[in-house]
Amino acid sequence: MRSWEAERVGRTVGRSAQDTRRALLDAAAAVVRAKGIHASLDDIAQHAGVSKGGLLYHFASKDELVLALAEDHLRAFRDSVRAHLDADDDQPGRMTRAYIRALLSNPADEVSVRDAIMLIGQLMTIPAVAELARADSADLYAQLDADGLPEHLLMLVITSADGVSTAPLWGVAGLEDRYRDLERRLVELTLRPDLWDGLI
Repeated sequence: MRSWEAERVGRTVGRSAQDTRRALLDAAAAVVRAKGIHASLDDIAQHAGVSKGGLLYHFASKDELVLALAEDHLRAFRDSVRAHLDADDDQPGRMTRAYIRALLSNPADEVSVRDAIMLIGQLMTIPAVAELARADSADLYAQLDADGLPEHLLMLVITSADGVSTAPLWGVAGLEDRYRDLERRLVELTLRPDLWDGLI
């Protein structure tokens, strides 16, 4: 049995419609990661433990399912950023610090962030997903731009966090301690932008 088949979600007995929809999105993510964007609806339905008709009840077409999958992953990342907001932080750069932490602070999250980046990359071969991802990115960067940090400092810290979060895609491993240190340093930079005037 192939690994993606071994991870199949349980059968639909006792599932709510919301649970089935969640199972289908999770199955779609697993199958697309394993087989690529050309994975069939039959593969996804089988992985989720539902009939193809059951899948089509929730998602009328593969395009609709793929778009929902992209929306789900983009929303999950935004939720992660919000979860890393510090309620006691009222200084400029608050959201930027949450963004850095969402990408770098928890080793367990690194896998999900990396997997989400890889999956969105696969899905962006579909024009509707590419448009959705561009709009989401533009909105996120607009919020970061309005976060109160100097533009040069903002670009330094967010591109550093972005770059490090994708390093495992290229086979880089064992750098978790360095990630923690970089997270601390990037957060510190956002709290003392005056130290960097004229330097960056």
